[in-house]
Amino acid sequence: MPRLIPYGKQSLDREDIRSVEKVLKTDWITQGPTIEKFEQAIAKYCDARYAVAVSSGTAALHLACLAAGLKSGDKAITTPITFLATANAVCYCQAEPVFVDVDEATANIDVSKINAKLDPSVKAILPVHFAGLPCDMKKIHRIASARKLTVIEDAAQALGAKYQFEGRWVRVGSCRHSDMTVLSFHPVKTITSGEGGVITTNSEVYYEKLRSLRTHGIVKDKKAKEIGPWYYEMRELGFNYRITDFQSALGCSQLSKITGFLNKRQQIAKQYMKAFQGMDAVTLLEGDAEKYGSANHLFVLKIDFKKLKTTRKEFMVRLLKDGIGSQVHYIPVHTQPFYRKQFGTNWGDCPIAESYYERCLSIPLYPAMTNSDVKRVIKGIQHLGGNS
Repeated sequence: MPRLIPYGKQSLDREDIRSVEKVLKTDWITQGPTIEKFEQAIAKYCDARYAVAVSSGTAALHLACLAAGLKSGDKAITTPITFLATANAVCYCQAEPVFVDVDEATANIDVSKINAKLDPSVKAILPVHFAGLPCDMKKIHRIASARKLTVIEDAAQALGAKYQFEGRWVRVGSCRHSDMTVLSFHPVKTITSGEGGVITTNSEVYYEKLRSLRTHGIVKDKKAKEIGPWYYEMRELGFNYRITDFQSALGCSQLSKITGFLNKRQQIAKQYMKAFQGMDAVTLLEGDAEKYGSANHLFVLKIDFKKLKTTRKEFMVRLLKDGIGSQVHYIPVHTQPFYRKQFGTNWGDCPIAESYYERCLSIPLYPAMTNSDVKRVIKGIQHLGGNS
């Protein structure tokens, strides 16, 4: 079998390795100064006031929901086309996720359908910037402001994405239209720290609460200074969601390369768009390039497998024989057994999301791809799609 081209992969170099090695040789491999350095770098890049680094994107979502005050009896609006962690974080707080169907063109949450799902128990909205394309945050912010709802952006796939705000480009993570934004540094994301996540915010209240919740709910304040340096208080139940210094060192090193990573992703995406736009059985996700700048985390094809007289499984198997990896993003969350049993959701609740799921296929897209890799993927898809 030819060398495998996976759907996603980290891009590490000697500089990244040296950055981790340097920290491992210090006295601080966790709970040290490199964590704060990473937080400051992310906050500066996103143009947010604060950033709190944690052990994973899932941990970041959980803490953001806790900081927002979600609890039993509350509900939070989100999308079914996302990784399970988005809705799970709501459940961790004993609240209920409410799924709003997606926009057919983008697979992002359909903002026009949010109002119909609102009731007094809804306390938050968790939009997901699917595949790296920002949602319409200005409209979401207007809806949330009218109801005094907390907005938590799930930007796990969108570090480096941007959108137009008052005549200029602003980055996702700046929290211009949200209370908090969650980022992820899993190996397939824009940059990686192995595992890890960050919550950005412009609120000092949220910032302090997130820092406490990250470390068991512990607080050290003026009272600690008066009693002694050992003194601390646990004022609420928190978690050990700390990130390490060596992960943060890798994150800092990766962040210094983000412009190149994003440019390469955009370059590959443009090649794919040009190659696949004319295929009869393939539809591409769309985005308004004048209003939104995608981070191009994923490149998703919507394929009419029936028209090709095949199944998605067979299509993926045949790609794999050519050394081309692929993946499905995602099985709609509301159709998962847990959600069907716990909240009574079911197939038919979000027909656009379900139709999208039946056809979607993510193909390889990551900065380490060579031109030869890209051409091999294009050739393989065109051959199976009947356009060879």
